[in-house]
Amino acid sequence: MIEIFPGINNRCEVSVPGSKSYTHRLLIASALSDGICTIKNCLRSEDTLLTLEALRKMGADIDDSAGEITVCGTKGDLKAYNEPVFLGNSGTSMRLLTGVAALGSGCYTLTGASRMSERPIGDLLDGLKSLGVDARSLNNNGCPPLVIKGGKIMGGRIGLKCGLSSQFLSSILLIAPYTEKGVEIKVVEGPVSKPYIDMTIDIMAKSGVSVKRDGYLRFSVKGGGCYRAGNHYVEPDCSQAGYFWAAAAVTGAEIKVRGITKDSRQGDLNLTGLLEKMGCKIISEKDGISVRGGSLVAIEADMADMPDMVPTLAVVASFAKGTTVIKNVGHLKEKESDRLLAVVNELSKTGIEAGCTETDLFIKGGAHRGAEIDTYNDHRIAMSFAIAGLKVPGVFIKNEKCVEKSFPDFWKVLEALGRQTG
Repeated sequence: MIEIFPGINNRCEVSVPGSKSYTHRLLIASALSDGICTIKNCLRSEDTLLTLEALRKMGADIDDSAGEITVCGTKGDLKAYNEPVFLGNSGTSMRLLTGVAALGSGCYTLTGASRMSERPIGDLLDGLKSLGVDARSLNNNGCPPLVIKGGKIMGGRIGLKCGLSSQFLSSILLIAPYTEKGVEIKVVEGPVSKPYIDMTIDIMAKSGVSVKRDGYLRFSVKGGGCYRAGNHYVEPDCSQAGYFWAAAAVTGAEIKVRGITKDSRQGDLNLTGLLEKMGCKIISEKDGISVRGGSLVAIEADMADMPDMVPTLAVVASFAKGTTVIKNVGHLKEKESDRLLAVVNELSKTGIEAGCTETDLFIKGGAHRGAEIDTYNDHRIAMSFAIAGLKVPGVFIKNEKCVEKSFPDFWKVLEALGRQTG
């Protein structure tokens, strides 16, 4: 358990690691490519290293000994691996690699932590089955562990449900060039988290594969292709930047996150727009984006496309005048924890009135008290509620090491704001 002490410097600059979402996708595209790829500023965290190790087991030669990561592509020809591939509680790894496994040789068993066995993936399995892939849930409940039989994929037209996760779509898009006839996808439910689809398509384009699309409803990728080898740079992670922008909002300080620009395709950059509506000032410069805190007021926000930022905004909202309504976030129940319930429970401990329905979250700003915050082994709950401790005495974060899932140095960067954690 770690205690957060109130107070930070009035003006701060911080650096955050490379994007987790881009790192996962670049590792996969590089492993499937036709040559040697280099990836600079990769995020090295629990989740991304699980993807990296899984790709090694599937036959990709990956050198992670230097500052950059070097990947020798397989041209989509993945080798057999007879032991279970453990993916912890990395939903991104599980969903994206479920598609990748369909390109391999033999059967792959993908397994994970106990929470992973409760996270539905049946809609993705149904999509793969429509392409002729033998993909099944080992316990026949639509959740991991999974058994995927790899081999040639003919391709074709499918309908895909993406109401729980856009990663179901990303998983099939990433392998589509390696099908024989190509893939046409009609989204029949959702999608949620649309910016993550854009990120997948961006990585594919940078690797030489184009995707034809009709908004977020129809997607088409030609078969018989291969990702081109190349050199890549992972831009800083806007999800991680969000904690420090939130810190500025809560404390009234000005905090710049270096290396992020307004041109980023990361959807979580849009948190700055919500903070601006709440009363903050946003300053966009060539070397980063700053948030300066102000007098906060409640807002209504549709965050279907920014699920990772919901706990962060909820904590900020607890300091705002009025009741904030966060809409269309029912899919957060299936994250590393039930994040809606987690947010409500932990805000209530700090004296804040909060509640949720199946789809929406409500936070009434008010006076806080110190509390011991349960993290539910969820990195985003830990980091979000740490921000409350910068304003409220007596905030303790339990199981603080859970941040290693996505941001191993979070506590060091938080400490750099000017006060010590302990």
